Amino acid sequence: MTWHIMEASDVHAGYYQEDVVSGLNLTVNPGDFLGIVGPNGSGKTSFLKALSRALRPRRGIVLLEGEDLYGLPARRVARKMAMVPQDPSLSFGFTCLEVVLMGRNPHLGRLQAVGPADLEVARRAMEKANVWHLADRPVTELSGGERQRVIIAQALAQDPGLLLLDEPTQHLDINHQLSLLRMLSEMCAQGLAVIMVMHDVNLASQYCHRIMVIREGREYARGTPEEVLTSEVLQEVFGVGSIVTRHAVTEKPLIVFLPSGNGQGGGEGARVHLVCGGGSGASLMRELLEMGFYVTAGALNLGDGDEEVGRALEIKMVTEAPFSHISKEAHLRNLELIRQADLVLLTDLHVGPGNLVNLEAVAQALRWGKKALLYSSRPMEERDHTGGAALEIYGELLRLGAVEITERGELLSGALRAVRRRA
Repeated sequence: MTWHIMEASDVHAGYYQEDVVSGLNLTVNPGDFLGIVGPNGSGKTSFLKALSRALRPRRGIVLLEGEDLYGLPARRVARKMAMVPQDPSLSFGFTCLEVVLMGRNPHLGRLQAVGPADLEVARRAMEKANVWHLADRPVTELSGGERQRVIIAQALAQDPGLLLLDEPTQHLDINHQLSLLRMLSEMCAQGLAVIMVMHDVNLASQYCHRIMVIREGREYARGTPEEVLTSEVLQEVFGVGSIVTRHAVTEKPLIVFLPSGNGQGGGEGARVHLVCGGGSGASLMRELLEMGFYVTAGALNLGDGDEEVGRALEIKMVTEAPFSHISKEAHLRNLELIRQADLVLLTDLHVGPGNLVNLEAVAQALRWGKKALLYSSRPMEERDHTGGAALEIYGELLRLGAVEITERGELLSGALRAVRRRA
């Protein structure tokens, strides 16, 4: 039988007469690392308060080791569970060591002073949080990040089985963020259970065993990072487009947010068709959308970096099966999008036998009288993997009137000039 260190069932909690969270449930076992994510105002902190005895639920129950959390004596709870708030209040001039030693209070008898064993526990906790060198400093003289690490050390000094943290990384620099999360992961491997409200979904992805997504006070999704952190969930919950790939080292989900990923696949302005691939058009898609262009693209293989970005931005594209040559059918559909475009923009993609036909599509656009820009950050000779066929077509594009642009900064202004002249 699995032993649950904490269970929450049908928790409703809020302030005054309004529920902020409704019907939330969770189960946490020793060794679990649970991340709670969601937009600002979704109820993450309120739920954590309900789990930490700071906000009594109006309905539902929270159990700590099988007993009603709100029916247990406070000292007993503090020996089992510690809480690191988002913005701890430290207005008195205690030294850092004195603040950390306060975490030993639940383990002391009435009027009992701290002893050598307590000092040793505090020292180890401060070393884990990288604040032992600050032991004699008044907490009022510390930076926000240093104060946060002292409070984390105080929580560790309680020697709890369950640690709750509310966005503990928000005041920390990158090095200390990663150091904290690595330390918590190592402690989870030794049996500590962690529930953490997190703002950074990529950090949650890399370190959490499970993630709970809260939207408007209710659970929207829960599961492993692979199950929860999808483009569809992130779009629905946070309202932004994203590309979810795999971290090269950990193979956990890695999220790249797209500022214009709001479902607006094209503006109302001139139509620009991108002939791209291999990630060469990803940033251009976003920039052209922000400039008000209606953007299309193709032909792209499914799973190509540009195809993933275009899908997240809901750009109209012609696609082909992964790792396949562009078929005649896809080529004809690509020509139809080109026929509707005001401008064709060829990126500095690499060209092989599989996508050579895309250069022929640009040539056809020029024969139809379309404007075409050729972005060439590197000579085509370096990007031609066809034995010279791509270079030959590229030369034909120039003879047909395409304009070659070698500087990235000139590309967007060139696009504007081209469509204005056409208008």
